[in-house]
Amino acid sequence: MLRRLYDWTMTLSRSPHALWALAAVAFVESSVFPIPPDVLMIPMIIARPRLAFLIAAVATLASVAGALLGYFIGAFLFDTVGAPVLDFYHKLEDFDAFALTYNDWGAWAVLIAGVTPFPFKVITIASGVTGLSLPVFVLASLIARALRFFLVAALLWKFGAPIRDFIERRLGLVFTLFCVLLLGGFLLLGVF
Repeated sequence: MLRRLYDWTMTLSRSPHALWALAAVAFVESSVFPIPPDVLMIPMIIARPRLAFLIAAVATLASVAGALLGYFIGAFLFDTVGAPVLDFYHKLEDFDAFALTYNDWGAWAVLIAGVTPFPFKVITIASGVTGLSLPVFVLASLIARALRFFLVAALLWKFGAPIRDFIERRLGLVFTLFCVLLLGGFLLLGVF
């Protein structure tokens, strides 16, 4: 099933309506869809590097709008929509313990999930369920998604197709290591 979704998403990247398709994929990926918008962004930017930052902006804004949908699913539809989505990603069992401490670290969770391979939709729904401050949530989502999508756009704009393999295979790991080092540094400094 995921392979068919991936192939369908790749076909969209070659469509004359690719920018609209990217907006739609980025929107639903932040709340329910399993395929990240990078799958569309990468071939779109390689094909038209002069539009790299427009493509990143569309992905960012649509992703943050979709994150708001995830937040509202968590806040108002958790039992009917949110719980099944979390169950699909095998996160429902651990959710109660997670929710107890979430708001203390919610902004960090949104930032980290927004740039790493962790399913962002889990965090958007969790933010709504736990009642994370909406302005904090939106700001953290905007920073995280812009960082992720504009970095991908900048790398592809600067280096083109040769950097594609690095982005597809290793950029998630690089973001994850960066977040671990950042949080570790804060812990060492006693900020937390």
